Amino acid sequence: MADVYVRFPDGSYKRPDIAIFCREPEELDEAIALLPEAVVEVVSRGYEAKDLEIGPRFYLSQGVKDVVVFDPYTLLVLHLRRDGAFRHVSPVELELEAGCLLTV
Repeated sequence: MADVYVRFPDGSYKRPDIAIFCREPEELDEAIALLPEAVVEVVSRGYEAKDLEIGPRFYLSQGVKDVVVFDPYTLLVLHLRRDGAFRHVSPVELELEAGCLLTV
């Protein structure tokens, strides 16, 4: 889902660029309380630190299994999960912990 507000376990609200759910969230008219399996963030000019450093740490701390950050200017794809961080160059196919494949 793109451009939806998600209410995270700590009570904060964030709007990931893309949130990937394994099942359909029930609350589509308000903030979604269902935790996304994965989040994809696209780096925006002027927000590189937020997109590359602050956001991924936050999402992982809240229990999101996979965080993918794509920089369209450099084609860098950063795939973060609990067991480490992996750098790729787009296009790349990533296997997410939820069992699905994501092409960035």
